[in-house]
Amino acid sequence: MKPEYKKKSIRSYVVRAGRMTDSQRAAFEKYWPVYGLSLKDGPVNLDQVFARVAPRVLEIGFGMGDSLLQMLQQETDKDFVGIEVHPPGVGRLINNAGKHELSNLRVYLADAIDVMDDCIPVESFDRVQIYFPDPWHKKKHNKRRLIQADFVAKLRTYIKPGGILHLATDWEPYAEHMLEVMEAVSGFVNEAGVGQYSPRPDYRPVTKFEKRGARLGHGVWDLLYRKESSGD
Repeated sequence: MKPEYKKKSIRSYVVRAGRMTDSQRAAFEKYWPVYGLSLKDGPVNLDQVFARVAPRVLEIGFGMGDSLLQMLQQETDKDFVGIEVHPPGVGRLINNAGKHELSNLRVYLADAIDVMDDCIPVESFDRVQIYFPDPWHKKKHNKRRLIQADFVAKLRTYIKPGGILHLATDWEPYAEHMLEVMEAVSGFVNEAGVGQYSPRPDYRPVTKFEKRGARLGHGVWDLLYRKESSGD
C-alpha cells in the first residue's frame, strides 16, 4: 500500500518507504477492507461508516498507532478516524485493532489536507488531536511545520462548536511556536487560560518515548483549545 496524496509544493512530512513486517503486510490484506477509507471514495458519511451516531475524534499523524490503540480501547463510546502517511504504522494499527475486534476505528493512508478537502464533512469531530508532529528543527525548514495559521483555520471548520483541538509536542521551541499560532488564530479559546499550556488530559496515553524522555528530564507540552460556538 502507498499513501494517497495530491501534488503539493510544501509538505509537513517526508514519505519514507520504511520496511513493513510480514504481519503489517498481512494486516492490509485482512483488515484494510474493514478499517480502510480512500481519498478516491470522496465525501464520507461517518454515521453510515460506523453504523451509529457517536462522539467522533480525528487523529492526524498517529505514527505507529500505539497510543491511538489505547484510546480506541479506553473510549469505546467514541469513533476514531486516523490519518497517517506511513504504511508500517497503518499496518500495525489495523492489525492490532483487528486482533482486538475493535469497531470504532477507520483509517486513511493519505495526506490529511487532501482528506479534509475531499472526504470529511465540516463540523464532524468533537476532538481533533495531533501528537508529536515533526518539529522540523532547522530554521530553514520551519515553514514545513504542520501547525501553521492557515492549517489551524482549516482544522477549525471540521471541529464541532465546543469541540477541542489538542496538540502535544516534546520539542519546546515547537511548543512555543504552537502557542504563538494558536493564540493568534480566531475562533479558539485556550482551555488553560491565555498563553498557558494545559496538563496532559487523562485520555492521552503516555507513550514509551515520553516516559523515556521524562527520565532524561525532557518536557512535554500539551495545548488544548476549544472551538468557540456562536454564543460564546
